[in-house]
Amino acid sequence: MKSLFLLLQNYLRQATEAEKEILQYWLEHPEQSSRFNVRELAAETYTSPSSIIRLCQKLDFKGYKELRAELIYETALRKKEEQREVEDLTKEDSLEAIIEKISLRNITSLKSTAQNLNPKDLSDCVDLLEKARVVHLFGLGTSLLAARDLSLKLVRINRLCMIQDEWHVQLLMAKNITAQDVAILFSYSGMTNEMIQCARLIKESGAKLISVCGFEKSTIAKMADYNLPVVTNEHIFRSGAMSSRIAQLNVVDILFTAFINRNFEASLQQVSKTHILKEDERV
Repeated sequence: MKSLFLLLQNYLRQATEAEKEILQYWLEHPEQSSRFNVRELAAETYTSPSSIIRLCQKLDFKGYKELRAELIYETALRKKEEQREVEDLTKEDSLEAIIEKISLRNITSLKSTAQNLNPKDLSDCVDLLEKARVVHLFGLGTSLLAARDLSLKLVRINRLCMIQDEWHVQLLMAKNITAQDVAILFSYSGMTNEMIQCARLIKESGAKLISVCGFEKSTIAKMADYNLPVVTNEHIFRSGAMSSRIAQLNVVDILFTAFINRNFEASLQQVSKTHILKEDERV
């Protein structure tokens, strides 16, 4: 079953202004809103009980009580997972504990990222990749690793792309991008100053911008035409960037696979053509 939080997020694009107020409140305050009856929620969101009930029915629930029950269940489930799996490493941890904690954290990140990816947004991003003259990739630090991984995959299928490691050169790329190109910008926080500068230049050029960010309300995610979210339990200021890297690479794999699936036969031939044989494979 699709996550309720993903369902609410997906509906935001087509929601009326009043509906957006309700949806945002559910998404931002799930635990608090799950305790409200319909009149209390209406008061908090400056809407009406009838508007809330109609929205619940549009989301395929019989009414507010059914949606509220699902909200309570998913909030409790999310809280339980966080308590169980978002444990930080301590200096007393054994090797066995380290293995379990890191593995659970990465697994949770992959599951949460998959639940929050919007298939319609993913399809639209594939459309942009198909139509683009050049795909420009941006990122710094561990986010650059994900950008590099995507560049290698695109080269395998002979898709023209550009990527640079040094930020000042990335800035030049952003200045030279055209409206016929597409940019994919990787930034877990979505608030890195260098990447914000690149994003602004990209938007000024008229090129489409796809972001891969962990925070939907971050500066870069808001600037982007589409955000492919990565969901992790890392604190934004921690330096490890382990599960966020895994989640970004997972998004890269999903986006690339969706792209080649759109042109399956041609892509398969190109991948076979660019396979580099090892010495013992040569005949």
